[in-house]
Amino acid sequence: MPVPRSLLGQVMLVLGLGLLLGQAVSGVLLFRAAEQRREAELVSTMGFRLVAALEGRGRENGAAKRSRLKLDHEEQGEFGRRSYMHRLRLGLETSDISPLKPGEKHLAEYEEDLRALFARQGVEVGELVVTRRLAGQDAFLASRPRLRERMYGHDWHDRAILVAGVERPDGGWSVARLPEPRPPRGVMGSIALQTSVIFAVLVALIFPLMRRITRPLARLTERLGDFSRNPGETVTLEESGPADMRRLIAAHNAMEARIAAMLDEKDVMLGAIGHDLKTPLAALRVRIENVPDATQRARMAESIEDITHTLDDILNLARVGRSSDPLEKTELSALVASVVEEYEDMGDPVELRETMRIAVPLRATWLRRAVRNLIGNALRYGEKAQVDVLREGDYAVIRIEDEGPGIPENELSAMLEPFARGEASRNRATGGAGLGLTLARAIAEQHGGELTLQNREEGGLRAELRIPAAG
Repeated sequence: MPVPRSLLGQVMLVLGLGLLLGQAVSGVLLFRAAEQRREAELVSTMGFRLVAALEGRGRENGAAKRSRLKLDHEEQGEFGRRSYMHRLRLGLETSDISPLKPGEKHLAEYEEDLRALFARQGVEVGELVVTRRLAGQDAFLASRPRLRERMYGHDWHDRAILVAGVERPDGGWSVARLPEPRPPRGVMGSIALQTSVIFAVLVALIFPLMRRITRPLARLTERLGDFSRNPGETVTLEESGPADMRRLIAAHNAMEARIAAMLDEKDVMLGAIGHDLKTPLAALRVRIENVPDATQRARMAESIEDITHTLDDILNLARVGRSSDPLEKTELSALVASVVEEYEDMGDPVELRETMRIAVPLRATWLRRAVRNLIGNALRYGEKAQVDVLREGDYAVIRIEDEGPGIPENELSAMLEPFARGEASRNRATGGAGLGLTLARAIAEQHGGELTLQNREEGGLRAELRIPAAG
């Protein structure tokens, strides 16, 4: 049975298990108490029979009568005098030897309780034995059919009986026999029914309360997921549920509004930075045309171009989570094929291998940028790129492999961080500023997916961009 994952399911499971455990402990305690009462009744009954036998073997004098009455009231308690006296007149025997047969075991607890009972009543006895045997193995009952019929009924052979004997002062033994009551039936059924009723009552009381808590919590969880995917849209949740839940929802609404305001301010600031930096860069690009040395002019133009591209990468990375482009269902293999064609037109060694038609909701402009970055990395470090579009489970996978040197295993995760590069310089021809993989990862995460890097066994690097595929 799987464990519930929701808060409501887990609370109800813990409630059920706790109630079951509590009822089990209660049942054990009740059973033990019933057994103790049963044993006390048996000891009291055996004690009275033996006292009666010792003080006249059934013929009561005044002292015996007083002793019987004292036993009846003090030891029997709730069991009732009528049934007790009815059972008293059965199963008495006088014997010259101990009733304990070879191989039979002493019932030490009964013997201790019986001796303590005699001591409380001021009755002195010698040796005392109590044992258990089947009625069919008892010679005394076998010789008295009417007695066993009254005591044990027709199924007397398999009935367990208690045989208690005390040694009299004259050397003989007084022996009493008592049917051992069968354990009460239906106890476990009663406990199970009681548990079911209590559980039903608790569920009826707790379930509405838990639903009042979990419904707004579920809405809040759903809203957090939506906000993480698209922080550009803010929604004010209705404050509902208990006071603690209302405060949590209010805090979330305030946090979401503040984050949205900060993101808006960031976009305005980035726009201003981009404008303020690109304008002087464009002016420098014009001015270097007056530099007479062609070599110096080309180097300066290349530096300006590197700065411009790096600035574009930084701005794109900052804006990737705030894209205004809507998600549109796009055929992924066609999108990747169009990017591959761009490189083929430029004469770059890019090969489109296995493809599958997969329609995925995505932002096409951003995903093209991610695929270009990954293919560009493969060409830069591995000299050629091989591209596949596959479906693995619930994900569409864009796989790009190269034949380069790969990346040391301990540096694979670091390569996805901003400005991390396998080559130390910041020259765009040898790798740029180190933002390409970071931007590709951010675009994958914007679509609810991920970017992974893995060294190939045959050499080279494998980059996989995974996007959830609807349907």
